[in-house]
Amino acid sequence: MPPNVALLLWFVCLLGLLYFDPAREKGISLALWVPVCWLFILGSRLPSQWLGVNVQSASAALQEGNPVDRVVWSTLILLAFVTLLSRRFPWGSLLVRNTALLALLGYALLSVCWSDFPLAALRKWVRDLGEYLVILVALSDPRPVEGVRTVLRRICYLLIPLCIVLNKYFPEVSRIFDAWTGVGMFAGATTGKNLLGLLALLSTIFFVSDTTTRWHQRREPRTKRILLINLAFLGMSLSLLESAHSATSWVCLLLGCLVIAACHGRFFRRHRALLQVLIPVAFCLYLVLAFGFGLSGEMASAVGKDPTLTDRTRIWSFVLGMHTNPLIGTGYESFWMGPRLAWIWNNAGLGGLTEAHNGYLEVYLNLGIVGLFFLAIFLLAGYRTIWKTWQTSPLFSFNLAIWAIMLFYSVTEAGFRSGLIWVVLLLGTLVVPARAAQRADVRQELETQRLRASGDGSWAASGLQAHAGRTR
Repeated sequence: MPPNVALLLWFVCLLGLLYFDPAREKGISLALWVPVCWLFILGSRLPSQWLGVNVQSASAALQEGNPVDRVVWSTLILLAFVTLLSRRFPWGSLLVRNTALLALLGYALLSVCWSDFPLAALRKWVRDLGEYLVILVALSDPRPVEGVRTVLRRICYLLIPLCIVLNKYFPEVSRIFDAWTGVGMFAGATTGKNLLGLLALLSTIFFVSDTTTRWHQRREPRTKRILLINLAFLGMSLSLLESAHSATSWVCLLLGCLVIAACHGRFFRRHRALLQVLIPVAFCLYLVLAFGFGLSGEMASAVGKDPTLTDRTRIWSFVLGMHTNPLIGTGYESFWMGPRLAWIWNNAGLGGLTEAHNGYLEVYLNLGIVGLFFLAIFLLAGYRTIWKTWQTSPLFSFNLAIWAIMLFYSVTEAGFRSGLIWVVLLLGTLVVPARAAQRADVRQELETQRLRASGDGSWAASGLQAHAGRTR
């Protein structure tokens, strides 16, 4: 098949799937395309990279950014802000109910003061703050669970088939080569095999969780069609995961599937507290064995990975040897900038590094021990938030699996940086009060009270309609 015909076929099938999608809910807000676009960029490439206008050097791009990217980010943030204003979003309640995240973000903003590049750090902080506004568009939807489901489905519909098409028909776009070894690898619509592996991992976990949650309704015609689409995307996601050759993503996939199976299994349904304790205990045990007893190399070899974790241990030793401020770090997202970055590139012999390939170490380098403390508090608060939805949210098993995956994934990748997995984690851990649907009930109740006070007999019909809407 000619490449252009394959790309056109992908586009036509995408439009058909979005329009005839059996999982599509009526009344879903058009504003959900804002977080979809944001996640599309995080899961693929920057707008400047798609347009081929990134003319800056790599080091300058890290520090100054790109005008095209800034315009796109700013537009999405503005659209998200306008949407939230139109919904009369309760900002005060949001801050009160997310104090752990507020403390982490507040400390990150304070760290700009001791950054070597305060303006660049401040710009990154503001852009990352906009990310939370975009997330809130999905979480403040009148039906937040369906809103989040829709966002996750759409991003999978967009990126998974596109990656397959690019890998097969556009190798000049999807195939990248290691700058030092010259080894070629497929990246699809992403910028590297690790991001491709992460995208395939998140897609697989979502469709496994969604299939498991809907399985008891499998005899219904609509559910049958949804499950068929789920199975098709599971097959595509697994094929991409295979082509990515990411051992980390395979291990995290196994972990996520085990968590989902445990959530739906009878044993852990009866022993909820055991599962609640088991996940963090398993992670602590892994840390003790891997780093306390120095078994990380043996454990990596057991899953078919390089004992040095593909030079990650060398990276960790080198950046720790630079002796940054252990208490407060170098400032928000400031470690990989300026002369420090140039010195690493010239002396480490590890290629053009832009991250430590360890989320916890990344936070330590930028925000120090204090930043790690605030991150730990946020993760514990998020874990508690997820467990509160044990019997109420169909996304519970997915959110719990993502939380568990994040812990292990961040040992070898910078998971806590603004990125795809971080945003997906926030979708399950942010506490958003006063849903739009609840405010609609309040407005209806106020209208009923007004009619009752005016003596208009129509108040009874209005009250019955409000009650019927809530029971539905």
